[in-house]
Amino acid sequence: MTANVDYLVALFCTTSGTSGNQLGSDEKEIIQLVWQVVDLANKKFIQQLSNGISFGTGTSFCLCTDGQLHVRQVIHPEASSKNIMLPECFYSFFDLRKDFKKSFPESADLKDLDVQSMAEYLNIKPDVSVYGYGSKKVQTMSDIILALISDPLCYKFSLPEGVNEKFETGTCSKMERVDDNTVIRARGLPWQSSDQDIARFFRGLSIAKGGVALCLNAQGRRNGEALVRFVSEEHRDLALRRHKHHMGNRYIEVYKATGEDFLKIAGGTSNEVAQFLSRENQVIVRMRGLPFTASAEDVLLFFAPACPVTGGKDGILFVKYPDGRPTGDAFVLFSCEEHAQNALKKHKEILGKRYIELFKSTVAEVQQVLNRYTSAPLIPIAPAPIIPVVPQPPFAPPPGVRDCVRLRGLPYTATIEDILEFLGEFTADIRPHGVHMVLNQQGRPSGDAFIQMKSAERAFLTAQRCHKKTMKDRYVEVFQCSAEEMNIVLMGGTLNRNGLSPPPCKLRRLSPPSYTFPPPTAILPPEAATLYQPQVLLAPRPVQPSPAFYPASTQLFMNYTAYYPSPPGSPTSLNYFPSPSSAPALAAQPGALVRMQSLAYNSGVKEILNIVQGYQNPPEAVTLVDSLYAQPGGSEGLVALPALLSTKQPLQNRTHGHLGGPFLDLQLL
Repeated sequence: MTANVDYLVALFCTTSGTSGNQLGSDEKEIIQLVWQVVDLANKKFIQQLSNGISFGTGTSFCLCTDGQLHVRQVIHPEASSKNIMLPECFYSFFDLRKDFKKSFPESADLKDLDVQSMAEYLNIKPDVSVYGYGSKKVQTMSDIILALISDPLCYKFSLPEGVNEKFETGTCSKMERVDDNTVIRARGLPWQSSDQDIARFFRGLSIAKGGVALCLNAQGRRNGEALVRFVSEEHRDLALRRHKHHMGNRYIEVYKATGEDFLKIAGGTSNEVAQFLSRENQVIVRMRGLPFTASAEDVLLFFAPACPVTGGKDGILFVKYPDGRPTGDAFVLFSCEEHAQNALKKHKEILGKRYIELFKSTVAEVQQVLNRYTSAPLIPIAPAPIIPVVPQPPFAPPPGVRDCVRLRGLPYTATIEDILEFLGEFTADIRPHGVHMVLNQQGRPSGDAFIQMKSAERAFLTAQRCHKKTMKDRYVEVFQCSAEEMNIVLMGGTLNRNGLSPPPCKLRRLSPPSYTFPPPTAILPPEAATLYQPQVLLAPRPVQPSPAFYPASTQLFMNYTAYYPSPPGSPTSLNYFPSPSSAPALAAQPGALVRMQSLAYNSGVKEILNIVQGYQNPPEAVTLVDSLYAQPGGSEGLVALPALLSTKQPLQNRTHGHLGGPFLDLQLL
């Protein structure tokens, strides 16, 4: 904006903290404010007076500072924190460095310019008669101004910089391009803070119209974060210097963000929302907890007569699911702050049979809530694999088949191995790709997991026998459910006693396929395996290669699944043993009973199995004899070995061995 200025006020301030390029970054108070007036028409100084200077009617003056920090990072933030109303003259100023750069384009970069370097460039000598750091700075600035407006330059100060006096609300389209270098993320905000509070925190900097977007969590509540879009990269960099400045008693963290992040929160495409938000300078109030049968007339009656709604029914926007069902949320417009404050006093008053929660809202929050509920659900059918390494398993059986189980209340540190150990014998009934761990919006375990079983009968038995078993000192609830119910929960919906609720737009994320197992190794070495019959060797099922269902660059909310893990080498590696139905029956084979004498008193099943490693003995085949019947030399153990021990040759080298120190005596019975 062009302005005709008669006087320039060279202004310089000092705080009790850092100075130079870090001025104002530590929230310290102003301790010195020095100024001097320059008459541009007569090209001379006006002496400072103790009672100030009076300008005649029709004359204009403007501040002139050495850079942006004095006005934007010191004066305005301190005035905001102390609730001081600044005069109009503090909302426009000239940056001496930028005007100097316009006159001398070949000079140093803006970030390297300061009063001393500009004076040296113009061969201006400091006035030795002036005392004081601030006074010398102001005197030198005045000399530089006079040099610029004098012959031969005759520079004219006509384009002052402005400071936004009030934040302007507005809408943002998802198709709009937002520069990545103009967006920041503020974290640690009080939950009740509004967009005006955030704009006040960044007072002195120019925020773009509608450039404050409050973030919501999965439950639709504010999570203490906001994305702020500034008019330029210069203002974004100044905002980053307010990292850990305070809003009330809380310090606010400020980080860089991207334009894509901002559009995800503040962007919208609904014409209905655009029409609702087209009325500018309106105060928005969010209603939460409305009865599903509530109408616009009920809302108008709820607020009447103390706080009339702008536009009547047109000033009310109900939030609905894609199928048209109400969510219980609505947004209401009020023409002024007074009406909005009167409306907020009705917080938790009754409408119908429900109490209503009222919050002051923002344009970005309206867009975010509408995007969350009205977007299309997750793609029900996965795209065809690029490389069909293995056939894709059926993800959803016919509806009505309850062949899945839900684990609720898992410890947050639980892993897939813990789940397999928890399920015990039922791990053999898990479908391939059938383990689904649910993560929350932060990518952390939510305490839920879903398991796809081979049949509804096995799912029923799993739920019956594993319900409220403990895992790491916590009991875990196990419920039988269907694949349809599982898909709804995995997509972000809820499953409780009241039934199913469809998922919102922001879907829960599933665990990525990061869990892998080493390739299975043979239980017996190849040279030893040739001695025994192949049908009695229980080799673990090998892990299938990973199918490439999606290209790596696909940006979708995909149903990532963790593969069903097989034992990585031996049945005891994850406390997993094949179920009797899927493994050869040992009882049908001729076997042998081995007596082990002189066991250590602290010997257990695990130590005994290590002695006969390679002979495929489940823990049930080991019996520790009570010490009352053991010989004085130590405890005894009985081991039932499979058919491969029907000849004594394999045990000839193990008839005497060591276990934890004692000398063992092995005898075939």
